[in-house]
Amino acid sequence: MKRFLLIALGLMMLLAGCSTDVTEYRQQQPKLDIFNYFQGKTEAWGMVQDRSGKQIRRFHVTIVGDVVGETLTLNEHFVYDDGEKQQRVWHIRRTGSDRYEGTAGDIEGVATGQAAGNALNWQYSMHVKADGKTWLLHFDDWMYLQDGIHLFNKTEMKKLGVTVATVTLFFTRKEGV
Repeated sequence: MKRFLLIALGLMMLLAGCSTDVTEYRQQQPKLDIFNYFQGKTEAWGMVQDRSGKQIRRFHVTIVGDVVGETLTLNEHFVYDDGEKQQRVWHIRRTGSDRYEGTAGDIEGVATGQAAGNALNWQYSMHVKADGKTWLLHFDDWMYLQDGIHLFNKTEMKKLGVTVATVTLFFTRKEGV
């Protein structure tokens, strides 16, 4: 049993080192600048899948973004397929060239993000309610700009390094709103 645990731990560490680096996207166009993309109104449609790939929730989110100086505030309003409503307010600060930090009420500590080309990778931990409990999960959150209006988002939610759910969203920017 001890040998099995050591092998499993070694495999987990090896796989953790195989994650994509955001700089691999530096040549991809159009360039994603989240301050520009999220300024104004954006809508998104998404789903949550459990670790087996089964869809367990669907939702729609309306986002209003406001940029003041080096801070982007995102006011997000979620409506889930079961009627549940949720609001989250992000405060995102540009900390350097293509680097960001963000906070929100249900985020543990500070989210860190790095962009390159058409991609942005966020790393953060969030308190998530499920099955009558609140869990602290790590989010590996990737955004990919397709054109000036559409953006894909795929996030792995992890507990102790193991993916427990995946969130997929499709964003569309509302021009002139």
